[in-house]
Amino acid sequence: MDNAAAVAAYLAYLAEQRRQSPHTLSNYGRDLQRLVQAAGETPLAGLDALTVRRQVAVLHGQGLSGRSLARLLSAWRGFFKWLQLRGEAPANPCEGIKPPKSPRRLPRALSVDEAQGLLDQASDEGDERLNRRDQAMFELFYSSGLRLAELASLNLDTLEAMLVEGEVRVLGKRNKVRLVPVGSKARAALAAWAQVRGQLAAADEPALFVSQRGRRISPRMIQERLRRRALQTGIGTRVHPHVLRHSFASHVLQSSGDLRAVQEMLGHASIASTQVYTHLDFQHLARVYDGAHPRARRRSGGGAGGN
Repeated sequence: MDNAAAVAAYLAYLAEQRRQSPHTLSNYGRDLQRLVQAAGETPLAGLDALTVRRQVAVLHGQGLSGRSLARLLSAWRGFFKWLQLRGEAPANPCEGIKPPKSPRRLPRALSVDEAQGLLDQASDEGDERLNRRDQAMFELFYSSGLRLAELASLNLDTLEAMLVEGEVRVLGKRNKVRLVPVGSKARAALAAWAQVRGQLAAADEPALFVSQRGRRISPRMIQERLRRRALQTGIGTRVHPHVLRHSFASHVLQSSGDLRAVQEMLGHASIASTQVYTHLDFQHLARVYDGAHPRARRRSGGGAGGN
């Protein structure tokens, strides 16, 4: 196989055998295309560790972050492992290569007031059915900390459990199923949407959330609807579905302090992924401390008193 054919065969394997999402396949395709470009006329199976290290250094010099390079190396490593299993590569040239570290960026989270304002904002959409749908989606994001792909993939058969049991079963990354609570505000919004969904949805459409055309709403459209709602609310920063997921995690942790519970609800495989929210929580506590503790408050006037 030539290099392009090898990559295409690997992506087909990921889609058919590993059931990877279209989003993941798109990312892998871009990352492996960089590998094809680096290889030039050399067969991918013949690349060595020195070539891989040199290419990582080049990409880092072009501004690719450590996090992006880590993802890229993961894609390359998986590809070469697949070649090895097929007997088409003698070794994995990515083994032992680590990406450069980059500063860890804390996720943007709305304040409690911002989140409440966003969800309480009346939409200017003329179609009340779409208003109900949007409200149900946004409440569910914030109530249960769902990922965008998880919410978009929900089917109508999950509705009863959300309304009656107050919980939703979602299929997350790596096909891991988890059960997440659904709050009362979200249940009320879902019930309102359920009353009008049949007016929009095609008769054979299994999706819980549908577009004006009656078919499953796309992740891109969900992002756009949330962006428009945030603009109406007057929030100064860009709001996307992951912001609501971050806000959910941060606010639950601030109230409960239970990191393990937040990990379970977010569907993180490792507690390390959830620990970033302890930094957000500490920032919140630090602001409270600075504003309330008599030894932390800055004095006006700058005068020093006492002995």
